[in-house]
Amino acid sequence: MAFTPDAELELLFDPALIPESVKADLPDDLHIRPVASTDLNRGQFDVLNVLTPSPKPTPEAYRSHFELLRTINASTISLGLPPTYVTLVILNKADDRIVATGSVIMERKFIRGLNLVGHIEDIAVDKAVQGKRLGFRVVTTLTQISENLGAYKTILDCHEDN
Repeated sequence: MAFTPDAELELLFDPALIPESVKADLPDDLHIRPVASTDLNRGQFDVLNVLTPSPKPTPEAYRSHFELLRTINASTISLGLPPTYVTLVILNKADDRIVATGSVIMERKFIRGLNLVGHIEDIAVDKAVQGKRLGFRVVTTLTQISENLGAYKTILDCHEDN
């Protein structure tokens, strides 16, 4: 599959939320962007299965779930608030396949002046590219996004073994 530019995709959130410094620091053969409505076909669940058993949904179920998350994001943005769901992927440009993924969920709190907490979850890296610090890049990028969206803290939710 040929590499698909961001402009040709339906993305979960505005790619401008990903700091330019992150994009510039990636090797030339990799690309980082928000998860897209068509990423089911790019191996998203193959990568997630490295983390935990993640059965591949039907295309219809995937699309429905993607649209739900995008609708929630659009709703919060229309209120002048940051998006709730920020899932990003790193792709190998040579075959347009996902090699790493992760999410930060922006929780709206009653404490600390009705502020935000970012919860980083589901960090997964394809076994073929582990050891190249892609998981670290995903976590640091999601942390930067969370902080830029106004979170007073960002929590990495993970299992001890990971």
